[in-house]
Formats: sequence, structure tokens, C-alpha cells
Amino acid sequence: MRVVEASEITRAIEGLAYDANCRLGDDVMARIAESASAEASPIGRETLGIIAENARVAAARGVPICQDTGMAVVFAEVGQDVRINGDFASAVNRGVSEAYRRRGFRMSVVGDPLLRTNTGDNTPAVVHCELVPGDGLKVTFMPKGFGSENMGCVRMLSPSDGEGGVVRAVVECVGAAGPNPCPPLIVGVGLGGTMDKAVLLAKKALLRECGRHSHLPHVKALEEKALRLINGLGIGPAGTGGNVTALAVHVETYPTHIAGLPVAVSLGCHANRHATAWL
Repeated sequence: MRVVEASEITRAIEGLAYDANCRLGDDVMARIAESASAEASPIGRETLGIIAENARVAAARGVPICQDTGMAVVFAEVGQDVRINGDFASAVNRGVSEAYRRRGFRMSVVGDPLLRTNTGDNTPAVVHCELVPGDGLKVTFMPKGFGSENMGCVRMLSPSDGEGGVVRAVVECVGAAGPNPCPPLIVGVGLGGTMDKAVLLAKKALLRECGRHSHLPHVKALEEKALRLINGLGIGPAGTGGNVTALAVHVETYPTHIAGLPVAVSLGCHANRHATAWL
């Protein structure tokens, strides 16, 4: 059994929080560049250029891509042969606190959803842990801004709604969101499981390499159809109009009950930020 010290996790989270907030992934940057050549609107093309330049300046200067440095969401794949010496959640929250205080990132978390008192260090994080075989520990940090988070949707469809119902639900969610989630978007879709499982799948779908399709042919076809219809909505980059409202649609699936067809949509803005470390 391999031992991982809690202090290692804290250091990793601090570094990931900085990287994720200040450096947009090469996959997203490439999709933005590809989309600029496909965008029919001159204003839309100019907007995509500004978005790309903003990301380049942020990386060069070590400053956040966006003023909303998000609520910290952490996905951990913990090997069954790993023992963590210390409290995992506390180690994560120390890393978040140190990163946000030292870097001057915006503190966006309130301790109670009704009383609304700021916690002062952007903690606590939302932590999702999954046990996996082996002795590794993989940690992914996602700073989730709420311009896009607020626009997510959950629909509990009937099995008879089928693929058409799923596509309609996804497109309607994006259409209702309009310019609010800062398009062009990465659209994460969770399909199956239970209501809560579908939402988690949708959030995890945002971690996939931008534009990489599902390995399931019927799901890939659904992704392509939804993307085509979303880009036909005319919302465009930053809501200025155009045919690039989304960069990608990623669908993750899970088995579900005979009586249900849960669909969840989690929207990621063009600054679809995340960073991963293996400990």
C-alpha cells in the first residue's frame, strides 16, 4: 500500500487552482481558432479573436482568464491501494484557501446559501471521490464560474421521448440560457442513472478533451446533431449573433431505470478551465 501525505494534496491543489484559473487548455484554444474560421458573422469572428487574445494575455501574465474564479470543484480518483495520511477534504480546502488568498483570486463562496456571509477564502470546495483500482491518486481541479453554472438544466424525461427528446432538452436549455453563460460554450450532458447521477455525468463531461466525441456511435451522432442545432440558434460568440454558439457537445451515459430517461445539462463557458495532477 502506498502512502500519500495530506500535505502533498494541499500543494497539488494550490498549483492546480493557479494553473486552471490562468491557463486555458490547448484543446479549447484550438477549437476557438477553428471556430473563428467557421464563424459567418464579422462581429462574431472579432469576438472570438478577443477571447483568444484574453486567454493568451492571462497565461503570459499569470492572471485569471476571468474575474469569476469560480467555486472550486475537485474530482479525485483514489486508488484502492492508497492510504492518505491525514484528512483528504481538509487537505483540499487548505490548498484552495492558500491558492485563492496568495494569488488574489476573487472569493466567491458564501458559507450559507441563505445568510450569504462570505467564507473569505473560497472554501469549501465541492469534492467528488471515486475509488479505482491501483495505487494512484488523480486529482482534477475545476473552477466553476456561476455565469454558466446558473444556466444548467435537469429534465426527467419519459423513455418514450427517446433521442429526439434528449436533443430537444439540450437545445432548449442552451436557447433559454442565451448569452448569459458566455458563449461559445462547451455543453456537458449527462444521460441516464438517477437525477443526481445525471448531473454528475454532465459536469464530468466538461472535463473531456474539447471536441472529442463519445466512443459510442449512437452517442456521437447525438452529440453532432445537438451541436448543429445549437449553432443554428443564432446566439453566437458572447451573444453577438453568429453560428458559433458552442464549441462542442459532450455526452456521458450511464445505465438507468426502465421507467426513466434523466437528462442533465452542465454548461461550460469558453473559459472551460480545469487542470489535473497525478500523485
